[in-house]
Amino acid sequence: MYDILIKNGTIIDGSGKEKFKADIALKKGKIKKIGKINTNRAKKVIDANNLYVSPGFVDINNHSDSHWTLFTMPGAESMLSQGITTIITGNCGSSLAPLVSGNIIDSIQKWTNVNSLSIDWLSVKEFLDVLEKRGVATNFGTLVGHATLRRGLIGDEFRKLTPQEMKTMEQLLKEALKDGAFGLSTGLVYSHAKVAPTEEITKLAKITEKEDCIYTTHVRGEAEELIPAIEEVLSLAQKTKASVQISHLKAMGQKNWPNFSLALGKIETASSKGLDINFDIYPYTATGSILYILLPDWAAEGGKQVMLKRLKDKRTKQRIIAEMQKSQAYEYDKVRIAISPADKSLTGKSITELAQTQGISTEEAIINLLIASEGRVITFFETLSEDNIRLGLKHPLSLISSDGSGYNTSYYKNQNELIHPRCFGTFPKVLGKYVREEKILTWEDAIAKMTNGPARKIGLKKRGLLKKGNFADITIFNPQTIIDKATFENPFRYSEGVEHVIINGQVVLFEKKFVQIRAGKVLRK
Repeated sequence: MYDILIKNGTIIDGSGKEKFKADIALKKGKIKKIGKINTNRAKKVIDANNLYVSPGFVDINNHSDSHWTLFTMPGAESMLSQGITTIITGNCGSSLAPLVSGNIIDSIQKWTNVNSLSIDWLSVKEFLDVLEKRGVATNFGTLVGHATLRRGLIGDEFRKLTPQEMKTMEQLLKEALKDGAFGLSTGLVYSHAKVAPTEEITKLAKITEKEDCIYTTHVRGEAEELIPAIEEVLSLAQKTKASVQISHLKAMGQKNWPNFSLALGKIETASSKGLDINFDIYPYTATGSILYILLPDWAAEGGKQVMLKRLKDKRTKQRIIAEMQKSQAYEYDKVRIAISPADKSLTGKSITELAQTQGISTEEAIINLLIASEGRVITFFETLSEDNIRLGLKHPLSLISSDGSGYNTSYYKNQNELIHPRCFGTFPKVLGKYVREEKILTWEDAIAKMTNGPARKIGLKKRGLLKKGNFADITIFNPQTIIDKATFENPFRYSEGVEHVIINGQVVLFEKKFVQIRAGKVLRK
């Protein structure tokens, strides 16, 4: 007797092969049989007539840890409603472990208020054990954040590491990988990582290669600096032979949009020479980032406190304003405030509107806001090209990721804060808009980029593919109705079209309704 039988569905198995009609039988958390199966042999039957049955989606670039929603909203409803069954966190240089000491959780302070957080772990093993005891809604894996390691060693100092510190960092990484982390991530655009030389990152990436783990990177620049930033990553890949994943590849600012196809060309060339390199992408023309990246690089060096000291100094402030006005790197009217702890009434306003209200220059308004909020302002930048999104989505080396976090509809909308709609809509938007409506991808190719592609890249075993003996992580959706509903004005809206979600053989979404169980597993490399 099977536990669950999925009848009459159209199977898209995640491999990229053509879809086909079949039934799927599940037993003890795994796929037992795919084919024509008698209904009488199952305890529970799900009728998937006119629906597509695919592996559960694997979100290779997720931030439920650094935004702390892993703990405040552990149901991860915005993930489940999209059909996501596995998330990989610890991205862009920040992870929740290993912590040399508890206060090193400060590495995520740009995304959440760390003052009230309760930490009862240090190592990756202890962190994963804590999650295992609590239970997780989706399958959960983590990378090791480079900034977390670095700040654990030298705190808020902004300098090169000594040889002994470098050895200690390497040892910390080795221990974390043996504890079950899937690899290393860097966020080289952020203040504490900017000073890290390529040699430092290369040494760490060599360890990931030796341990058969992955190296992911938020590159040093995504505007005019994109091409040299990509060249740095490709050079590192060549030297280390590590498996490399470029996080949320993008070209910010209209004048830099042509850099996107140039970057793709360089990545293609590197791949054709045998390098193991991919990139992930999300389907939105607006990014979500911290306000201080609008400043000149040098102004943010040394961490938040040093940056704020510079901004408060009148002469330095004038120098920063002059440089910002000269470079004109960003279109300020397209930068909107998502979260401003200093004044929540600013939520949704553009930087230009803020400046006009105060009767000052836009650059001065940015600096004043950073000072008032102690650097903790999160913004949306409407700065990407729709054509580049299409290029990226259909590129053979791309994978789909949300770059978002797990939320529910009731918690944050009462906080007068906005979140990026990718947290609720990424995967259905790709399937509804770019597959069904625009047909720039086939169903089979899109599902492969969401399932088997990221699962193989990160090194997940028996996941991401509908195959006998694999874990029963399954998403069942309506190809005629699947679409995102979240917007920047109202991001707390679940997508449509995902009918059923199964994780490790347990139904967590049935007929579009959440089943209040935590069926996920903590994954270890």
